[in-house]
Amino acid sequence: MDNLRSAWGVSYPFELSPAQVWDRSGDKSYLEVFDIETGKSELLKEFDCVIEAPNWSADGKILTYNSNGRIFKYEMESGKILEVPSHFVDNCNNDHVLSPDNLGLFVSHHTKEDGLSRIYKIFFDGRAPELVTPLAPSYLHGVTMDGQTLAYCAERHGEYDIYTIPTAGGNEIQLTTALGLNDGPEYDCDGEYIWFNSVRTGRMQAWRMKADGSEQTQMTFDAHWNTWFPHISPDRKKVVMLAYHERDVRPGEHVPNKNVEIRLMTGSDEAGWSEPRTILKLFGGQGTINVNSWAPDSRRFAYVRYEKTR
Repeated sequence: MDNLRSAWGVSYPFELSPAQVWDRSGDKSYLEVFDIETGKSELLKEFDCVIEAPNWSADGKILTYNSNGRIFKYEMESGKILEVPSHFVDNCNNDHVLSPDNLGLFVSHHTKEDGLSRIYKIFFDGRAPELVTPLAPSYLHGVTMDGQTLAYCAERHGEYDIYTIPTAGGNEIQLTTALGLNDGPEYDCDGEYIWFNSVRTGRMQAWRMKADGSEQTQMTFDAHWNTWFPHISPDRKKVVMLAYHERDVRPGEHVPNKNVEIRLMTGSDEAGWSEPRTILKLFGGQGTINVNSWAPDSRRFAYVRYEKTR
């Protein structure tokens, strides 16, 4: 089959050059909200640039997102957009979470000295950013409800694993040791579990573990999907996740410019968890739903879809 593909010039989608996959010039972005009870999406705003990774505030009043290295606030009631002041923290990626104290966000910023991602806290009132993780690269995904601990993916000694660190800074604690990429760690609202995704079984799947790293348990067993970034709802009864078909990416790839699906899993530990089912199909991938974007009502979540205009 490989000889035939070579003779006929047929390539798998994941064999496209990185430049083709990552060229996002001219992309339009659509910030939308999906209601799982009605099955309908609401368009909030169209952008003539790439925006990524909406976070929904605990009071339901704002969404935050990143674009061109900066963080912005979208006010749900008025539709007004404001840039969050971040001074030298001006190269933020799509791994960021709102701080539970409502004072600002924890963000992943590529620092100027080496271009690697480190975690900072930036503030709505404009005070100076605070460094949390001196070691890099570190990609933030979760914060406890008390605002005391962060969970993040970090590359150390050639392996990507999940770590935690006090938000005030200090020593990081490694929670995973499985070979391959372990990513997207996110606390549930009780701080009991961390949901994450791991490629350790050969395909990217959703996993869960206790907050101390014990009881690492596979939660999805998709035969043909690579599942990324399981986001647990505030009521702990729903999980949405991004899925790439096996034909489109290698298991460890999370790239833009792909046809993807958002899938929903419901249940509880007492009643059991359902198999994931597709609730949305869209053009997206990187930036669509990197971080938790559930509304406080556990009924809606925000996401970004894209459109190529070139």
